[in-house]
Amino acid sequence: MNASEHLIVRDLSKEFVTPEGSLKILSSLNLTAARGESMAIVGPSGCGKSTLLHILGTLDTPSEGSVQLDGVDPFQLSSAQLAVFRNQRIGFIFQEHHLLPQLSALENVLIPKLASGSIGRSDVEKATQLLVQVGLADRVHQLPARLSGGERQRVAVARSLVCDPVLILADEPTGSLDQNNANTIGKLLLDVHTSANATLLCVTHSPELASMFGRTLRLNHGQLEEANQLISGASQSK
Repeated sequence: MNASEHLIVRDLSKEFVTPEGSLKILSSLNLTAARGESMAIVGPSGCGKSTLLHILGTLDTPSEGSVQLDGVDPFQLSSAQLAVFRNQRIGFIFQEHHLLPQLSALENVLIPKLASGSIGRSDVEKATQLLVQVGLADRVHQLPARLSGGERQRVAVARSLVCDPVLILADEPTGSLDQNNANTIGKLLLDVHTSANATLLCVTHSPELASMFGRTLRLNHGQLEEANQLISGASQSK
């Protein structure tokens, strides 16, 4: 593996069985990304963008092909190993924030740490600092019901970073926000991924948000295109 290749996706395919027959969503898709790189993935609704992100986040499995993150294929791990891998290396930001309503902003950010065992003082300090970083210093102990939509999404961003992931995946993170909040979240994602030197992939329908990222990839007929050139297996293997 080339030292600069942090994420490698090879010949990835995904099919779903429907009453009408097999439906192929992704078809021999290839992608490489370097550590610290930011990419927007665009394309029409239903083309498989979220499916791709869920596979990269190990929330779904491919029908064919492989995914490697820092030389590890997560789909070759046991269930227990995969859970640890996902928790420690991948941060996922959903379109809906999925905060627990009975927990404060700080407690929601700390949830991923529960999977690693007990929560210590350093974990609380880190979670608090992340909330400060996303502009919520005065909202740390507020319940989600007391936060605006943009603030709740910022809590979700902080939560995705609390375990220091090397891969950050964002699925339509600004889809339910107004333009001002969308711009704020976009800039925040880029700031935090840069400071963490993590790879950032963001699925979006927003041309404004996509323009903020280092690369824009279009999902078309189950494969990725970049700069109007299809990313083929041959070009990726060079």
